[in-house]
Amino acid sequence: MVITLTTDQEARLNALVVSGDFASVEEAARALLDERLAELGRDVDGDLAWAKPLVDEARAAAARGDVLTLEEHRMRNAERLAALRK
Repeated sequence: MVITLTTDQEARLNALVVSGDFASVEEAARALLDERLAELGRDVDGDLAWAKPLVDEARAAAARGDVLTLEEHRMRNAERLAALRK
């Protein structure tokens, strides 16, 4: 199958390669397409099996104490917003 990208799509993929996010335009296109197809699949069938590894990882982090309190989270976001407004 041959897929023709728009100039904008190709430029965006090239930018991802230049920034080091992907090794090639083809790799970037495949990864982004896989990601989007997975998102569409979730919406269609409602299967949340994809989330189990993420939930397990979050639970393990919480068990290690690797968490932020709500107040710490709010302070961090306030600091980030202040830095962006400068």
